[in-house]
Amino acid sequence: MASRALTSSRALVVPAERELDLATLRQVAARACEVRLARAQLARVRRAAQLIERVAAGSRSVYGVNTGFGSLAQTPIAREELERLQRNLVLSHAAGTGPPLPDGVVRLVLVLKIASLAQGHSGVRAATVEALQRLLATQTYPCIPAKGSVGASGDLAPLAHLAAVLIGVGEARHGGRAMPATRALARIGLAPLRLAPKEGLALLNGTQVSTALALAGLFAIEAVFAAALVAGAMSVDALKGSDAPFDARIHRLRRQPGQQRVARALRRLIAGSRVRASHLQCAHVQDPYSLRCQPQVMGACLELIHQASAVLLREANAVTDNPLVFEADRAVLSGGNFHAEPVAFAADQLALAIAEIGSMSERRVALLTDAKMSGLPPFLVENSGVNSGFMVAQVTAAALVAENKLLAHPASVDSIPTSANQEDHVSMATYAARRLTEMAENAATIVAIELLAAAQGLELHRPLRSSRPLEAALRLIRARVPRYTRDRYFAPDIDAARRLVRSGELSKLLEPQPLP
Repeated sequence: MASRALTSSRALVVPAERELDLATLRQVAARACEVRLARAQLARVRRAAQLIERVAAGSRSVYGVNTGFGSLAQTPIAREELERLQRNLVLSHAAGTGPPLPDGVVRLVLVLKIASLAQGHSGVRAATVEALQRLLATQTYPCIPAKGSVGASGDLAPLAHLAAVLIGVGEARHGGRAMPATRALARIGLAPLRLAPKEGLALLNGTQVSTALALAGLFAIEAVFAAALVAGAMSVDALKGSDAPFDARIHRLRRQPGQQRVARALRRLIAGSRVRASHLQCAHVQDPYSLRCQPQVMGACLELIHQASAVLLREANAVTDNPLVFEADRAVLSGGNFHAEPVAFAADQLALAIAEIGSMSERRVALLTDAKMSGLPPFLVENSGVNSGFMVAQVTAAALVAENKLLAHPASVDSIPTSANQEDHVSMATYAARRLTEMAENAATIVAIELLAAAQGLELHRPLRSSRPLEAALRLIRARVPRYTRDRYFAPDIDAARRLVRSGELSKLLEPQPLP
């Protein structure tokens, strides 16, 4: 029996004249959805497909319609071989490897591919777009291997695995289980497609996998950034640091908007703390940089996040296959929109930002656990010696910082020629984007350790209370992890705090929101 589509209340609607936005894409990454297209969009798709049909029936050679691919672009293909040409393209290019992409990323890929094809510049039939919509609406997700794309000429291998499912080849996940594509299609009432001219190429070309991976990384990094701001403010208070370096007058002179936003967030997080009030007249002059320079470092990270999110949003709404169809001009033009250099650069920027966020956070953990610097019990535990407290939690944070430093090496500066040197410069955007999830997870763990350490430090100042926002953060932590009074199995505490970081719940304590 065929699966039914989702109800309209859960549908992601893409009207004819409205572009995707980041809020919508976050929802796509998080939960099941469907795309609905306006009649005008489908009409544009049909007109472009009709132009491709006329080209295929004519004598003029047009790349990918009646020629070979890549370095075989000069090879003419007979009309009776055009369907086989497109099918062979999908089969031969489905050469990916590695673990399958998670469902949230595959949903993003499907939404981005539908949005691109629906603009009517790709030459596919409406039935092909509707088949993609059906996969999405019935939560039938192609099994797409994570590795095998260099981010130029489109994400060829991963998108070939998506296209393969449409023709009944490969595997898809349906109802949470992987199964042969033919069985998955049968369950949702679809027959395998017979590809029309250019359809295989339109499905394979494009930056949708790189962009989806980068968006997934962006969303994870946003949650870590917000949690790191809260953790940083908690650490300032736990270490009896000064909030004077966050004074608005300092940051106005720097003229960096991200820096000013972070300073404002930190001021509001700390305002009203009785811990801060208790040492206003102390002789201490300056705090270490990991406390004092948070606006400068985290503000620079915020600017990179803003820049990258703008690039990725434009890419999410772009048409990136080749050749492109301009039906109104009766033109089919071959170009290079599939080259994912903008995505690679954006992903590299995000990698730099998340590496620095984790690095600053670990330095504050080191301060909190060092009795000489903090004035708190060694390793934040009473009866230290018998108890080791946060000693090795800080080592874990340091290890993850080192990992992220290596992962942050720019991928976009690398290139390796492919396809007999026809594709002689590539972006490496897919790897650049794919590593972001791992880096965000590492940084989430580092910030989780800081949250636990800062919470411990604040409680060691009792009966003094911190500010309302930071006490609220402390309650969120303690709802998941009890106070560390003596040594216990530590890993579950870190896991629980990391889940809090990833949930994005701490971002609600930031007012106004610094993120896009």
